[in-house]
Amino acid sequence: MKKWISGLAAVAMTSVLLAGCGSSTDDATGESGSGGKAANKLVISTWGFSEDFFNEEVFGPFEKEHNVDIVLEVGNNAERLNKIRQGTSNVDVIYLSDYYAQQGIDEGLFEKIDRSKIPNVNDIYDIAKAPLGEDYGPAYTVGQLGIAYNPDLVSKEVTSWSDLWDPAFEGNLTIPNITATAGPMVVDAASRVAGNDTFNEDAAFAELKKLSGNVVKFYSQTSEYVNMFSQEEIAGGPIMEMYFKDLKAAVPNAKFVTPSEGAYAVMNTINVVKGSKNKELAEEFINWQLSQDVQAKSAKAKVDSPVNTKVELTAEEAEGVTYGADVVEKLNKLDMEFVNQQAKAWTDRWNREIAQ
Repeated sequence: MKKWISGLAAVAMTSVLLAGCGSSTDDATGESGSGGKAANKLVISTWGFSEDFFNEEVFGPFEKEHNVDIVLEVGNNAERLNKIRQGTSNVDVIYLSDYYAQQGIDEGLFEKIDRSKIPNVNDIYDIAKAPLGEDYGPAYTVGQLGIAYNPDLVSKEVTSWSDLWDPAFEGNLTIPNITATAGPMVVDAASRVAGNDTFNEDAAFAELKKLSGNVVKFYSQTSEYVNMFSQEEIAGGPIMEMYFKDLKAAVPNAKFVTPSEGAYAVMNTINVVKGSKNKELAEEFINWQLSQDVQAKSAKAKVDSPVNTKVELTAEEAEGVTYGADVVEKLNKLDMEFVNQQAKAWTDRWNREIAQ
């Protein structure tokens, strides 16, 4: 039986996943599997979209092969992590963006994984193997933050982060809010535009202050970007490549650019929650999520960019997907431990100096 867990609001955006299947969370086992044998239960915390795909291609096949009932808790990063913090959840596996996963690690909320139980980790890109340390879960997908724009509204070809400061984007730009997943990435990009090889906070905020007058809106959800782009209220701005297909549907000649200084890695991780009674089964599931078959299906459905290096895509299948070692291994990766340490100070400064 397919079933959602109540009490969490589904999200529209931010990383990439799913919906639910399985039994009630009240029971430790359920009647399923061959011959009516009682199945184990695995509780997975994830996002709330691409429901049909994940039920059919990820969760359902895993349930069948491992005689397990999967139950999902669904919501955005913050609310799901808060349930773990509060001890009000019996989750075994949790999908989180690296920003939120780092918070969970810092707070001791995750089990240390046994990588010998996750052999498929050897087949994924280096950047994805241990983005937050060897003791914790891999990234199962790596996207990129670059720049999308409407060439009919911009008087030059965009190739660089510095082009966002060009008069071509005067009064028609959007950038992510500091509290959005991509917010800290734009802060880092501004530091690079200022000419710094290592991060310089003062220089970054000075550059962002110059840019702020051209910003129509600091977006918090990608749906806001898509709506403004569709209505030609904006000419473009930074966005995750995974959402470019939505822009292309609205504006067929829209362009996505990997800036010359490098795009930013957008990583979603998968971890085992502290105290899980199903740690080995949880690690089997992580291995399943990293498998060539699951990764290929996710990529071809344009649900997640693949991290498994054995996945092969045609040019058409790869369109709008962050794909290939030549792309993935060149992405800029933020130090999420540092970002989390600075988050409050950056948010306060952003509100004072940028979003006025």
